[in-house]
Amino acid sequence: MFEKLKQKLKQVKERITKKVAPEPLEETREVPAEARPEPLPEVMAEAGQEARPEVKGAEPRESHFEVVEKKPEPAVERPEAGRAEAAEPGKGPEKGTRAGVILPEKPRRGFIRAVKRVAGRELTAKDIEDILWDLQVAMLESDVAVPVADQIVERVKAGLVGRRIGLRTDVKKMADEVLREAIKEVLTSKQEVDLIKIIEAKRAKGEPAVFVFVGINGHGKTTTIAKLARYLTKRGYKVVLAAGDTFRAAGIEQLEIHAERLGVNIVKQKRGSDAAAVAYDAIAHAKARGLDVVLVDTAGRMQTDVNLMDEMRKVVRVAKPDAVIFVGDALTGNDAVEQAKTFDQAVGITGTILCKMDADARGGAALSITQVTGKPILFLGTGQGYDDLVEFKPEIILNALFGD
Repeated sequence: MFEKLKQKLKQVKERITKKVAPEPLEETREVPAEARPEPLPEVMAEAGQEARPEVKGAEPRESHFEVVEKKPEPAVERPEAGRAEAAEPGKGPEKGTRAGVILPEKPRRGFIRAVKRVAGRELTAKDIEDILWDLQVAMLESDVAVPVADQIVERVKAGLVGRRIGLRTDVKKMADEVLREAIKEVLTSKQEVDLIKIIEAKRAKGEPAVFVFVGINGHGKTTTIAKLARYLTKRGYKVVLAAGDTFRAAGIEQLEIHAERLGVNIVKQKRGSDAAAVAYDAIAHAKARGLDVVLVDTAGRMQTDVNLMDEMRKVVRVAKPDAVIFVGDALTGNDAVEQAKTFDQAVGITGTILCKMDADARGGAALSITQVTGKPILFLGTGQGYDDLVEFKPEIILNALFGD
């Protein structure tokens, strides 16, 4: 699930780690005693020792110091060149020399940089500008809706800019947490829809819960109804199916086969019948028999088909459903999102069930549909079997994207 998107997010995390992680502290080694230059003549003189200007390992040099008889207050001239040769032949005293120990310049610079990092520095928008661009491209290539991609990028930016990065900061973990939180935000709906709670509330009133299913033809709507029937019967609820897809050839027969396999009731009429009448009869049947749930199938239709969209509005008006559920194909990516948006505008969907999630390598529909419609994902279809229906939780997507 989401292998392509997972790989793209992994690359983004690696870029964040490489871009903002502090460089390791470069080791500064003490110069071995045998490699140290001899102390300067004046330092030795102060210590009451004999000055030895020659450097160990250097060619013997003629002394620059004139030997004179001891006189009061002798004036001994010390040429600058002599000092330089005493420290290192042909060079003046290096910056960073301390009592004959020379700090290598490169480790010294690294040490200074590391000390500054220990104090902490804040990430700026400029630091991660190119990373955010890569993230935006990765989202769009995964068929995430543009507004949702923008929201994820802005959330990541807000999570990184202003963060203090020190030597002890686990940048890889930080990047993972920021990305995970940004995606969790777009997966989470402000509206909570629990079909079981709806059923229990209607059951307490002695009425059946009515769920109408809408979507595009061939995107798994009828099979999803059968899966949900199995999900509910396993939990002890009595279900009846309404064969409201009277437009498609073999639509009624397909649902009839599912009902027989699942051992549930079905209400049907002949092909071409009024779908709203089928829904009405199924609800009456459920009330008469004391059933808990009515699952109403409808003809699949393109959101641009005006006549079929009008028929769907009639079904919703007659059935007065407790939930209108859009069934979308995850493989269609942003198309499924646009379809859900159109159906929501037409009849007001309650939530979404996404099919074929097991084959979706991009994840655009799953990441986008909640934010675009404002309605939650209810279930995920993960296969062709009746039991391949998983109650949606954001962690399912997050674990698929960020798990090992």
